[in-house]
Order: sequence, then C-alpha cells, then structure tokens
Amino acid sequence: MTFVHVVTCDNRTRYEKHVQQFYRLRHQIFAEERGWNDLRRADGLDIDAYDDEHAVYLLAIDQDRVVGGQRLYPTILPHMISDVFPHLATRGIPRSFHIFEWTRYFVVKERRVGRTDCRLLAALQEFCLDEGITEVTAVVEMWWLPRWQQVGFNVRPLGLPITIEGEPCVAASIAISEQSLESVRQFARLRETSLVRQGQLSPLLNRIPYAAA
Repeated sequence: MTFVHVVTCDNRTRYEKHVQQFYRLRHQIFAEERGWNDLRRADGLDIDAYDDEHAVYLLAIDQDRVVGGQRLYPTILPHMISDVFPHLATRGIPRSFHIFEWTRYFVVKERRVGRTDCRLLAALQEFCLDEGITEVTAVVEMWWLPRWQQVGFNVRPLGLPITIEGEPCVAASIAISEQSLESVRQFARLRETSLVRQGQLSPLLNRIPYAAA
C-alpha cells in the first residue's frame, strides 16, 4: 500500500534515506529522462536552493521505497517563480503566507499507470487544507493543465506559455478546496486518506520567518 508521508525539518531525521531517494529520483526523471540539462550533477542528485529548512516534502512511499514525490515552499521567501521564472507570471506573482510554490512533482515510470499520481494530488489538497494553505503556484509543461482539470483542480494561468527545454511551459495557480480534494478522490476511487504524519510536526504557517514577508 502506498502512503504519502509529510516530511519537514521537524521530522526529517526519520526520513533522511527517503529524502536522498527523492533527490536521486528527481535527477533521474528531470535531468536524465526529461532532459533538463541545467539540473545535471555529477553526484546524480537533484538538490537546489529551495531544498532547505523551509521545504516540505510529500513523499509517496511503498514498502520503504519512494515511488513519487512533490515539494512545497513558502512564496513569501524567494522561490523558483520569483527568482527564475518571473517572466512567466506576467499577471503578477502570487505571494502570501497562505500561498506555497509546488515543485518537483513526479511519479516513477512503472507507477504512472495506477493511482499513485492521484494519491499525490489528493495528498497535496488534503495537506494544504489541514495547514491553512489556500493556493499553490507552479511552473509546468502545458500538458499538465488538462490533467489537473480532469481530476477537478481549479487552475488559473499566471501568464502566456514560453518554451523551456523544448516544451511549452506555463506558470499557474491552483486553488486549494474541499471540492477539489473530493473530486480527485472520486476520480481515483480513493476511499480514505493516504497522508501520514510521523513525529511532532509544528503547524506549517508558524514556522515561516515573518521577517521575510
């Protein structure tokens, strides 16, 4: 059974080997499989400036193996859209304590047919609802938009598409709502939560440095 585990700086020591798996799989998928050459590293790990104490990982783990994952990061801090892709958000970059950036989403190749993808999407909505996050932003290839709409996500483009690494990409905002959570659960016939929290996790919004706002 696959469960989606919440990993923050509060409980990361419990998941260090899984976080390293996550970094290595990110490199395999984004640098090697999808050809994002700027991410290539000799050590085979995709680690960037946003893999710090403020990052939150939602890792899909099955029998101690990471089979998918995603990262959330506060938008009131410098983040990928504000630092690297501001030109994609011509309608403005949403920034708030209640808005997080959503990056490094993947499912391993052999699990892309099945419910792992939907478990991760449901976990995103559920975790954000629990933590008071109302919106997430992301830069993605255009083919993601119909997939999100298929599972019932409310998506708002932040600008026009621009080609990156040979693919038309767009910055978008995704609303967090009970309706979207229920929609993705019904779509995948998920009868119960897959979200797992281990350890003493402090409320996410209490951990953001207010001086950075």
